[in-house]
Amino acid sequence: MVAELRNRTGAGMMDCKKALEETGGDLEKATEILRVKYAAKAEKRAERNAAEGLIDSYIHFTGKVGVMVELNCETDFVARTDEFKQLARDVALQIASSRPLAVRIEDVRPDVVERERRIYEAQVIEQKKPEQIRGKIVEGMLKKFFQESVLMEQPFVKDDKVTIGDLVKAYSGKTGEKVEIRRFARFELGGN
Repeated sequence: MVAELRNRTGAGMMDCKKALEETGGDLEKATEILRVKYAAKAEKRAERNAAEGLIDSYIHFTGKVGVMVELNCETDFVARTDEFKQLARDVALQIASSRPLAVRIEDVRPDVVERERRIYEAQVIEQKKPEQIRGKIVEGMLKKFFQESVLMEQPFVKDDKVTIGDLVKAYSGKTGEKVEIRRFARFELGGN
């Protein structure tokens, strides 16, 4: 069970063993405990400078979609590990398959957010929803828009129980370093 939990979370063996003991052998609960633990560790590192890392690329087998992504960390030592390279590859694959608009919510252009908000407001009015709940409905629709179009909010294509943000935070917690996706470029043959 420890090995399976390690595969799911990338956590250290002792952390996995402790989480399984805490949960009485429940893999799902142990996974959740480790995600929370590593997310908290990652939050503490948010102000650090992550100037090392790598640029990875992914070309889909059809040759019609390509991605470049810059993944940063604090030290060259971490950047050279196979796990860091795999994280960069997974992020590039995510970008190729899910077409995000931006890395973080705050990176989405304000005019795009405003356009989506206007569309959702018009839809809610068209559906004749009660006026007092329209705002909440629009906010819920915007949240769904961000989950679909912001990389850090998207469910990971290999495990939809985890977001890309969770994946990065878990790796950051595991390494003890700030890890962040700085930027990406996605190219599609004949696309915009």
